Amino acid sequence: MEHRKRLLKAREAAEYLGISLATLSRMDKVGYLVPFRTPGGHRRYSLTMLDEYLEGSWRHPPAVTSSADQSRSVAEALVST
Repeated sequence: MEHRKRLLKAREAAEYLGISLATLSRMDKVGYLVPFRTPGGHRRYSLTMLDEYLEGSWRHPPAVTSSADQSRSVAEALVST
């Protein structure tokens, strides 16, 4: 349980979620994730936060059929905000 309290750097969080750093940054700007900030301004993400995001994304999948359509829908939502 102790490892759940560990904070991941942005690159580690992106790898954990299977997304790029740019996508992670857009997700922060949209408000899907709210990272902790170090005194130097670096983003840190808890595993609990990332797991909660993943859980929510599985509970409310986009209403499209193909994975290509899903990828486009997510990308369009992130770009439009």
